[in-house]
Amino acid sequence: MFKKLREARRQKALAAGYQIIVNVEKLETRVAQLRDSKLVDYTIERTGDENIVGSIFKGRVKNIEPGLKAMFVDIGTEKNAFLHFWDAIPAALDKGLEEVNRKKSKKKPKYIESNDIPSIYPVGSEVLIQVSKGAIGEKGPRVTTNITLPGRCMVLMPLNDQFGISRRIDDPKERQRLRKITEKMNVPEGMGVILRTVCKGQRARFLIRDLRMLTSQWEEIDQLRRDNKAPAWVFREPELVERTVRDFLTDEVAEVLCDDEPTVQKMQESVAKISPRSRKRIHFLSTKQPIFEKFNIEKQIKSAFDRQVWMPCGGYIVIDETEALISIDVNTGRNRGGKNNSDRMILETNLQAADEVARQLRLRNIGGLIVVDFIDMKARKDQNAVHRRMLNQTDADKAKIQVLPLSQLGLMEMTRQRLNESLSRSMFNDCPSCQGSGRIKSAESISVELQRKLSGLIQSGDDSLADLVIVVHPEVMQRLKDEDSNDLLEMERRHHGRLTFRSDPSGAREDFKIVCQSTGKEFTS
Repeated sequence: MFKKLREARRQKALAAGYQIIVNVEKLETRVAQLRDSKLVDYTIERTGDENIVGSIFKGRVKNIEPGLKAMFVDIGTEKNAFLHFWDAIPAALDKGLEEVNRKKSKKKPKYIESNDIPSIYPVGSEVLIQVSKGAIGEKGPRVTTNITLPGRCMVLMPLNDQFGISRRIDDPKERQRLRKITEKMNVPEGMGVILRTVCKGQRARFLIRDLRMLTSQWEEIDQLRRDNKAPAWVFREPELVERTVRDFLTDEVAEVLCDDEPTVQKMQESVAKISPRSRKRIHFLSTKQPIFEKFNIEKQIKSAFDRQVWMPCGGYIVIDETEALISIDVNTGRNRGGKNNSDRMILETNLQAADEVARQLRLRNIGGLIVVDFIDMKARKDQNAVHRRMLNQTDADKAKIQVLPLSQLGLMEMTRQRLNESLSRSMFNDCPSCQGSGRIKSAESISVELQRKLSGLIQSGDDSLADLVIVVHPEVMQRLKDEDSNDLLEMERRHHGRLTFRSDPSGAREDFKIVCQSTGKEFTS
């Protein structure tokens, strides 16, 4: 039964073209996930980068902010970690899980409120925490006391005795089978487990082996916690290749291809501990052509940074990433439809937009508040269809997502778990000329500002400002020579001095400099 089930899934995966492509270079490692040859997930890890999300630290409480209902914990990193009071309370079972009833511990759990946290963790006390969100911008990492250790088949909760099964396993018979396995598992007292989606079709011995590995891992972490003083790093989240094998190498993946033989061996050894048969799906691909070019991934990566993304129907979406939220606008573009088909054309565009938005969120690793402005639809059934499509497309996302129905204004509000900086923010710096706005002032605007500055200096009555040298960008100089030459000549006559203009191509277009020749004093834009 299990053999047939696995083979059926493999054939289905091959038909869908579900693959993982790994590119290993000296400076960075890249992992691309393809579905039917289309890029759906992309992750990079650069040499020297430290990904602390998922890592466990023994920290020391530095200060408590009652107004924020939070405390700041020294974990040995550049910025103190942020621990909200609610994240310091034992977590309730996740909404995406179905709780499994087991014999509870004889010890009755003590009810804790957020106001009790400062007395439990006073300033100077030690606390074991796990990073749930990396440092983003000026904010330090966010942490929680609810420790979880992810394995191949399950997630171990060493400080929480709850048990659950992922609701993504929707087959009632399969859920019942897993429920019975869970009830019989010999989990240490005080610990709990969550069965992941990959458990579907797995035999009990694979789950038991996974549990044994995770409990052994926790024993090592606990020993390090006891042996080291805070702040101490007691568990490091595995590097990108190991995380890929652990999190993505499921039965839905037909194969993993990598262009580096030592990395292939490392992946095979890693997966052999969890699922020996899965190592047969990891292959070394020797090719003269770069592996990402061979599978047309490079071109798809470049489009991930485009503001405008086209869809097969001829419509397109526009993505703008701001500090507070992500706004996505849907447009019909070249999809005009027929004269009597406007409603159908709008629905088709919006449905494809839902597909593309879900894909782009994963691809760009966008998190936070997201607002999608769909094209207005009159029929409520069409609005519901778009909402269902978005729910279906985001279901496979590893990050937690909440999707609300369309509002009366045709807006769909979403939230996506933000663990690290988005792909664009991690790969690009803000432009020094526009500070990330994507716009710079026109030559006309700069000319107006320059003449205003000159007029102010002339009217000051300072005799030392007789001879002035004005340094501007060549494009602004062209504007001053052509349209504004008469205005500048008139200004020079009123000045009773000399204005000398010079161009400097090395500066930004918006920058100009006024230098007094007699004193050397400078006035800048």
